[in-house]
Amino acid sequence: MKSESLLHSFFYAFSGVWYTLKTQRNIRIHSIVGGLAVALGVLLRFDAIRWALLFLTIGAVVSAEMLNTALETVVDAQVEEFHPLAKVAKDVAAGAVMVMAIAAVFVGICLFVPPLLNELKIVFP
Repeated sequence: MKSESLLHSFFYAFSGVWYTLKTQRNIRIHSIVGGLAVALGVLLRFDAIRWALLFLTIGAVVSAEMLNTALETVVDAQVEEFHPLAKVAKDVAAGAVMVMAIAAVFVGICLFVPPLLNELKIVFP
């Protein structure tokens, strides 16, 4: 299926984002946490490098969740009854999201803790 124009391609992409936001609880959670992280970044006056790392991290988590949704949808469309390999595919995709979310927590610690400590005037030797 070939799209008619670049504009149509963007429409299809936004439709995918909207579908995922409407149907998947976890992406809404990731989006809310990402929004809170952006708000905290504004309060802490992040520099360009911190903003880049923050947006890349948020994008990676949201993209992982969307890929998980796509894979689960394809598996569900192809498998009518329980199949152990279908379960493995879905579990591995969910695990990939979890790994990315855990990595995002560590990135968040690296991005937010130093400026928070600086704002609170807590200095470690």
